[in-house]
Amino acid sequence: MSNLEIKPIKEWGFNFKKPIVISGPCSCETEDQMMETARRLGNQNIDVLRAGIWKPRTRPGMFEGIGKEGLSWLVNAAKEIGKPTTVEVATAQHVEDCLNAGIDILWLGARTTVNPFSVQEVADALKGVDIPVLVKNPINPDLQLWMGAMERLNKVGITRVGAIHRGFSTYEKTKYRNKPMWELPVELKRLVPEIGIIVDPSHICGNRELLAYVSQKALDLDFDGIMLESHRDPDNAWSDAAQQITPEQLGELVANLVVRHSKLDDYEEDKLEALRANIDRIDNYFLELMSERMDIARAIGQFKKDNGITILQTGRWDEIVNDRVKKGAKKELTEEFVKEMFEAIHQESIRNQTRIMNTITAE
Repeated sequence: MSNLEIKPIKEWGFNFKKPIVISGPCSCETEDQMMETARRLGNQNIDVLRAGIWKPRTRPGMFEGIGKEGLSWLVNAAKEIGKPTTVEVATAQHVEDCLNAGIDILWLGARTTVNPFSVQEVADALKGVDIPVLVKNPINPDLQLWMGAMERLNKVGITRVGAIHRGFSTYEKTKYRNKPMWELPVELKRLVPEIGIIVDPSHICGNRELLAYVSQKALDLDFDGIMLESHRDPDNAWSDAAQQITPEQLGELVANLVVRHSKLDDYEEDKLEALRANIDRIDNYFLELMSERMDIARAIGQFKKDNGITILQTGRWDEIVNDRVKKGAKKELTEEFVKEMFEAIHQESIRNQTRIMNTITAE
């Protein structure tokens, strides 16, 4: 479990209702762009106005944010619509500038979370300051690194700490810009039940087409809210144009979201418990089958050792994957799920066979 001592979002003092909607442009570009976008968002009942002031870009030469000057534009725009503000920070100077400008909530970006030195610099700059801080997951799928960033902030006295799930970078090409890997924020919630989690569909998707689907998925998993990038003229945005939507499109997306309740009456609870009991029974049976399968894998490992055969037989492995994917499709199991499941099983089999291969038998 975690060492975090934090307050749930409902105790942060903003009177947020679920789902929390954070929106605004990827980048604050001009004072006029910030004000017009904010005014149009004000008609869409958002909870927090966001904007990128400093933009950590992949390559130099790309627009890297308007800088400190944009803070006053954001604050003035937020006052116009009566909403709190949030900004990404990555250095102690960013923190100082935001605090002086009156920013209400800070967040750490994925490129900052991945570097404990940067996180510590921000944490040290916040020592003795009472301000909420949201922490985006690191670029790579590392739950300990994500939690470690929160713990560094918590240790300097920040109790209003929350998480932003923005997906994880993978070499594999998928329909997402950043693969959601929902199991990681779910595990974070299990380890830190009081943690507030905001999902960032804009950075998960990297396009407009999937925003509604990912936003609904976030609510179905009972996360606290969504952060969506919105721009007065998305196609001509100076950064991340493909994933931004207009304030009116944002309002329509949010209006169509279904908010499900998490409380059950006695009858519903009994029905759910009966279904869960079946899941438990199947899981236990599955574990018994996996144990039996590993017994066979170990026997195969011994046979390979005795006969001087290598552990990895790529032809056989390809046959297994192709066969199981086809069979899984007939049972309404996705190709991705079947491949990932059998990859995990395969790795465990290799681990068992490797141990046998390297066991020295006493004479």
